[in-house]
This record gives sequence, structure tokens and C-alpha cells, in this order.
Amino acid sequence: MSSGRAQRRGVSSGRVAHAVVLLALVAGCARFPDASDEPWRDKPEIGAERAPQPQSPPPSEPRAPSAPGGGTPPSGPCVDPDPQVVATCLAPVSAVVTLPGGQAALVAERTTGRILRVAPQTAPEVVATVPVDAAGDGGLTGLVLSPSYAEDQLLYAYATTSSGNAVLRIAAGDTPKPVLANIPRGATDNRGTIGVEPNGTLLVATGDAGTPDPGPTSLAGKVLRIDPFGRPAAGNPDPASPIVGSGLHSPGDACADPTSNTTWITDRSGARDVLLAVRPGAPVGTAAAAAPAWTWPDRPGVAGCAAGGGTLLVALGDAKGLFVLNPTAEGRFVGAPQTVLQNTYGRIGGADLASDGFVWFGTTNKDGGTPGATDDRVVRIRPPSGGGSGPE
Repeated sequence: MSSGRAQRRGVSSGRVAHAVVLLALVAGCARFPDASDEPWRDKPEIGAERAPQPQSPPPSEPRAPSAPGGGTPPSGPCVDPDPQVVATCLAPVSAVVTLPGGQAALVAERTTGRILRVAPQTAPEVVATVPVDAAGDGGLTGLVLSPSYAEDQLLYAYATTSSGNAVLRIAAGDTPKPVLANIPRGATDNRGTIGVEPNGTLLVATGDAGTPDPGPTSLAGKVLRIDPFGRPAAGNPDPASPIVGSGLHSPGDACADPTSNTTWITDRSGARDVLLAVRPGAPVGTAAAAAPAWTWPDRPGVAGCAAGGGTLLVALGDAKGLFVLNPTAEGRFVGAPQTVLQNTYGRIGGADLASDGFVWFGTTNKDGGTPGATDDRVVRIRPPSGGGSGPE
């Protein structure tokens, strides 16, 4: 993991209404070749004929909130007056992945296993449903586009099923197929996630299933690198094992940052919340022993994260906001961190940065919060252009 760093506490900037004080975000879309075109046998098939084909709607932008007296807001069940709210009346939103072009996103409902396509002024559409067991903070907790999504339109998910935790590959109209199963499941701490490193490798972070020391060969509490078929990725320290790091407790997200060639992992690590930095091909080591890139001793409930353009956003469940950091290409942080949108939308879960610079996130107010009439929701916000921060 990253070099030693003194513990630091997040700095709240107070309550911010609906205008997010962030930097302009630029995220590129990479294309990767398909991993294989072999016929289906004992591995899930990548088949173009079964691939989902979500289409982004014509470009649109969220409207600014109306000033008092500027008109009658919409009303009725599941209609939110906030024009930045894209979807309403959902189950807790554990993951958000924006689609190419930035005009739509796929979101995961933790407790139902549904994957929904959402877009402004469009009714949510169910893309797939994963059979899940949401006990012990499990369920559908991770979602990412295939490294070769432009060609195969496939999704990868991390989910708790009746038989354990697993990484699943999903094509529209097909049954989700496990590519990596037998990840231990426990009474607690089943939460895990999946991301794509800047070099296109699938990176999986697993919870410890309530066992503080699952053992060196257990897949619980680990950082895993795999290929699209669930096999250990090329370059792993042990060519026969997907394990490249250990010591995780209850990871919330893994988000790639091409600017710093880093994948950030958020983890609720018992006595503190932490942010871990993983770089492609570099040894990860023992997360519990390594110095995290950032720590939150006050345990704000880190969840989703999103990175790009020199900005890193960490969603906070218990602290009900977004924590903003500015990483450099070398992996350091500059400027003063801040917490934005605090207490505006409640508990925030999954988050992502779209290629057009918009910030998307979902709420988890039905998971221990105080849900409103239209929770849980997906929100899409345009950060203002400009801004910046100097070195510490």
C-alpha cells in the first residue's frame, strides 16, 4: 500500500446546499480488447448476442433549483422537487457506474439485487437482477463495467448469494454467472466491491466476513486481481492465486484514477475508516499493517468513491456527505480537504464521475438513516468549472 502517513481527520466545510464546490472533472473512456472468444464450457461466455445494449438519451443537463415563487414544484408519490434528483423511491443504492457519454448510469440496489439504468427525465429500467442475500450488510454491493465494455457490453458485480460471496459476470437477458465464487460469507462484514484498474485488470476488495484474521489463503478480507474469467491476473505474486493483499475489513468501493495511476479502496477498518492506494503491478502487502493514504478516526462511514481530473470524492454514509481530496500524480494530497453536501441528501452510498464531468451518487437512507418520501435516490450534479488548491 502507500507509504506511511500521519492520521488526518476530514475537514467539514459546513452545510452546502445543492451547488457542489468541486474542481472540474475530466474522465476519459478507455477501450480494451476482449479477453477471449472461446466457446462456453466451464467459464461464462462473452457473447455479443446476449449483450445488453443500453443507449444514452440525448444530452441533457440538470436544471438549477427554482427560486422561491418561481413555479410550482412537481408533487406526488416518488416525485422529488429537486431537479438534480435523477431517480427516486429505490432500495439503498450501493453502487453507481456511469455509462459512456455520461448521460445515463447503472445503479445497484443492495437489498433487491436489481441493476437499474437511470437517466434524467426517464423512468428507471431494470437491466438485470442478481439473486442476493442481503443479511450481514451483504447483497449487491459492487458494480463495474467490463474492461472491454465498448465491445462486449458486459457488467461485473460483487454480491452475497445464498451460497457465499462471489464475483458475477452479467449479460442482459442471461442469468448472472459466477466467475469467482467461494468467497467466505459470515454473519457480518460481507460487503465487498469490484473495480477496474487503469491498466484494465479487475480489482476485487472483499470483506472479512466477521473474522478478524481469515488466514492467508482465505479469499475473505483480501485484495484480489483477476482477469475477466476470474483467473489470477497476469503479474500476480503467486501465479496460481488471485490474492495480492490482505487486511481489509468492510470495503466500500474501488475507484480508478488514471491521473495518478492509482485505484483507491475505501474500507471501514474497525476502529477507523481508511483510504488505501493500489497501483497496477505493485505489491499491495498487508493493508492492516500498511499506512493508509488517508484515515478518518471519527469513522464517518466511508462508502463509494470516484476519481478523476485531480479530484477524489469519498461518499460518507454516517456523516451524510461527500469528502473531497485532491491527489497529485505522485499520490500525495494537496490543498485543504472538505466535506460537501453534508446533510443535504442524507447517507450517500455509491458514487461515480461521468466522462462529461458530472458527479453521480446514490443514497442509502433506508439503511439505518431517516428516509424521506422519495428515498432512496440517485442524484446528478454538475460541479462548477475552475477552482484549484495549492500545496500544503
